Amino acid sequence: MKIFFDLLPIILFFTAFKWGEGHREQAAQWMTHYLGFAVSGGVVGPTEAPTLLATLVVVAVTLLQVIVLKALRKPVDKMLWAGLVIVVVLGGLTLWFHDETFIKWKPTAIYWLMGGGLFVSEVLLGKKMLRQMMGGQVDVPDAVWRQLGWAWVAFFAGMGVLNLYVAFNYPTDVWVNFKMWGSLGLTLVFTLAQGLYLGKHMSPAEPAADKSA
Repeated sequence: MKIFFDLLPIILFFTAFKWGEGHREQAAQWMTHYLGFAVSGGVVGPTEAPTLLATLVVVAVTLLQVIVLKALRKPVDKMLWAGLVIVVVLGGLTLWFHDETFIKWKPTAIYWLMGGGLFVSEVLLGKKMLRQMMGGQVDVPDAVWRQLGWAWVAFFAGMGVLNLYVAFNYPTDVWVNFKMWGSLGLTLVFTLAQGLYLGKHMSPAEPAADKSA
């Protein structure tokens, strides 16, 4: 359930963009009528409508996630707070200036923030956040956790660069597809590789004592 909750903004961003692509005129008219005050000039054109609509949706959904968690008196992850700030700022700039450049930087900002956080906590301070995130149930040497921390830092740094490459070298629809399928696919593959790496270094279970002795 938490995985779906975390993926909800990107799923709805993708869905809104695809709907806007197929209904450009309708999306442009709706946004101009109801949200003209949020865009410079007060008018949204058909060409930019899909991106602006998807941006509006992801801002609203992220904000709603925080509101729901607070209403249920559940803790709000620091990354969700950070994501909210980033998406509101970059999303707001995208809407006001009719410029998708800002929202295209959002995944990179999130990746680099997570990578920077892991670098400080895992590599510099040695807090073993990765181990804590796994419930402290994986028993491997400290050196393995440090190597894994470096691997995640490199992964997030690389994903941030890859997002920018796709965003500014390919059409927006290609970037949206990559954001939905490519980035999630690469993260899944990396996570599976992490599991294999940890499994290789885990201490073998001690044999059960012979109770018949």
